Amino acid sequence: MSTDVVYLGTGRRKTASARVRLSEGEGKIQINNKELGDYFSLDQAIRTVEGPFNTIEQKEKFDVIAKVQGGGVNGQAEACAHGIARALLKFDEDLRIPLKKGGHLRRDPRRRERKKAGQPGARKRFQFSKR
Repeated sequence: MSTDVVYLGTGRRKTASARVRLSEGEGKIQINNKELGDYFSLDQAIRTVEGPFNTIEQKEKFDVIAKVQGGGVNGQAEACAHGIARALLKFDEDLRIPLKKGGHLRRDPRRRERKKAGQPGARKRFQFSKR
């Protein structure tokens, strides 16, 4: 891997941020120095991370090393997928159309709404009593 060309991508989702290094290899995915299956125990999170590769049908062609921090399980998985998609674009610009169609390049802006003063949550109100 020392002489290989490395493609970098940054992915974000909610408060999670992932720095992804993509190199040509045999399909190993490593997140925070752990194998993909060891880091994410949920099958859905694993499928989310592998999503960009499944879209372009080239899973066994690349090795991924990702450092992810912040957020929860789903946010981290989606941040990794976003970073992988961005790194794949640097590898081959022709992959933009399938990745975009698969929804992997869009940064999902949704975040948790803050709790408002004078109510128990973001939208919930205290019970109203007429009398």
